Amino acid sequence: MRPENLFPLFKPVTSLKGVGARTAEFIEKVAGPHIIDLLWHLPVDIIDRRYTPKIAEALTDSIATITLRITKHYPPFNKRAPYKIVGMDDTGAMNLVFFRARPDYLNKVLPENEIRVVSGKVEKFGDTLQMTHPDHIGTQAEIDALSKVEPVYPLTAGLSLKVLGKAMTAALEIPPELPEWLDKPLIERERWPAWRDALLRAHAPEDARDLSPETPTRRRLAYDELLSNQLALALVRAHMKRTKGLALKGDGSLREKVLAALPFQLTNAQTFAIAEIDGDLGADHRMLRLLQGDVGSGKTVVALMAMLSAVEAGGQAVLMAPTEILARQHHATLSTMAEAAGLQPLLLTGRERGKNRESLLEKLNSGAARLAVGTHALFQDDVDYKDLRVAVIDEQHRFGVHQRLTLAAKGRAVDVLVMTATPIPRTLMLTAYGDMDVSRLMEKPAGRQPVQTVLISQERLDEVVAAVRRARETSARVYWVCPLIEDSETSDMAAAEARYDHLKSIFGDRVGLVHGRLKGAEKDAVMAAFKDGNIDVLVATTVIEVGVDVPEASVMVIEHAERFGLAQLHQLRGRIGRGADKSTCLLLHPRHIGETAKARLKTMRETDDGFVIAEKDLELRGAGELLGTRQSGLPEFRLADIAEHGDLLQMARDDAELILRNDPELESERGKGLRQLLYLFERDAAIKYLRSG
Repeated sequence: MRPENLFPLFKPVTSLKGVGARTAEFIEKVAGPHIIDLLWHLPVDIIDRRYTPKIAEALTDSIATITLRITKHYPPFNKRAPYKIVGMDDTGAMNLVFFRARPDYLNKVLPENEIRVVSGKVEKFGDTLQMTHPDHIGTQAEIDALSKVEPVYPLTAGLSLKVLGKAMTAALEIPPELPEWLDKPLIERERWPAWRDALLRAHAPEDARDLSPETPTRRRLAYDELLSNQLALALVRAHMKRTKGLALKGDGSLREKVLAALPFQLTNAQTFAIAEIDGDLGADHRMLRLLQGDVGSGKTVVALMAMLSAVEAGGQAVLMAPTEILARQHHATLSTMAEAAGLQPLLLTGRERGKNRESLLEKLNSGAARLAVGTHALFQDDVDYKDLRVAVIDEQHRFGVHQRLTLAAKGRAVDVLVMTATPIPRTLMLTAYGDMDVSRLMEKPAGRQPVQTVLISQERLDEVVAAVRRARETSARVYWVCPLIEDSETSDMAAAEARYDHLKSIFGDRVGLVHGRLKGAEKDAVMAAFKDGNIDVLVATTVIEVGVDVPEASVMVIEHAERFGLAQLHQLRGRIGRGADKSTCLLLHPRHIGETAKARLKTMRETDDGFVIAEKDLELRGAGELLGTRQSGLPEFRLADIAEHGDLLQMARDDAELILRNDPELESERGKGLRQLLYLFERDAAIKYLRSG
């Protein structure tokens, strides 16, 4: 249960004075539904209203706070004309200009012959000074409140800075003093304020320097958030280690058959990863390991070895993929390899229904199916296993930690292996997978051809089409990926359909189309036609980025490549270069693109090392969007910026380990403070892993 002193922070924003349902909707969009979300929404800029000149001295294009006497109202003659109000001081006059204004409102806030203070941008219209729609209007008594530094927050359409500012002012009265959860020597060394002081200061910047992520105030808040993340992961990890596992050791008979039938030798990295996994499986605690390998580094074989250990020991093993395309792909790959051991993996996705599904569930329940591959359909409530020992989860960031735990709960002390082909920089590894041990496959399998990457202007589309024509003459197959259009699947689909029609008019029926809106069976049919060579140009949205394996595909065209993240471009490029032929990736872009996009595309041309690309992506885009908004299961940090606060993350990790070593149940004075920290950042799930939680 969340402690009572934190209740006010988790009230809805509608409980703040002046925040109705409509405003709350906008605030929720930009910050979140609770008061605490609003408090985590920090300023990104300032407006300095401390400049208080006389009218004659006011500099044009400056933000000024001016005291004047209202002398005359000039209502407009027609609706399009502005409403003008003249104000004066002892040095001159200026106009206050309003468009589509309500006369009754203006007469009330700016009555003739009264003195008022206005704050806004000073402009010149002809020879006259004017201020259009002042940001603030007040009485002389309110001048101190108006002539100050005003924080500027990220906004959304329909939400003004004035409205958000008022809500923020009300929210900032709510945070209570909380017990200190940080170590005293750390606070002294870093010169950090207490939590509440840091929060209030962060919302009251005095100048632009106060907005820097490097200020003691911002670093303190970032550290609190990172510590809550690392402590929560450490608690999950400690819980996993405490949970008794079943030491699992196969006799190696099935593995030997599969390895002997493989048409290639395992790389050193694969052999080493298998040894690490065997060590985990043989231990008496549960395995929770991440297998991280670049596209095409051979993770599936390593995963199969872990799964075969479970079967050799009399148990069952499953592999779960995030999409149906990928599940079917894995099923085909594993079926081919497992055949040598006399095994046929079962396939379970959302598409299996009725009698067919019942038959599959019965095989899992009776233990007749030793290996299974599927989507999240594998861990639905009505799926029971006879003796599930090993669960492999592919592309974990498409799922959440809770799904990992749900699948692990389907058996007794299930060993979990998570795979990802998305290279993740070390700092992000700690935030997303800090509860796991990590194995990395750094080598590419022998015989892989390097992919030549070419940057080409979108204006040269005809040349690209001609290159595709030449490639088809050599029986090559071509992926043509259409641009991401903001975050709309519909418009992505429209772009793909338009390109499909264009290419079809040139190449006829040899062109296929896949996008996210296609039904599973339709998607499979197109993919199968591409794989079998019945079509040789596949127009697609990014549904093909993960796991599709067509060795004959040796050309990839990516339109508007500047709209994709580096990790995504790298994933897409990894779909080619899987056969014996030389492969080419064409990145199309408009003639004029921004510096960041330019740097991204240049990185793609210069390297195919996924880890180098991931570090560069972090540097260019920051952690928030590293894996692209569509596919990021990474924790969303509100106060910490991983690119800026990487050093704090390592400190937080070390701190969390030390805390749990000395006070595993968080029962000391500091421990009680740390419990509050976990609740504050909504890491409630981790608290239930405390024996006394």
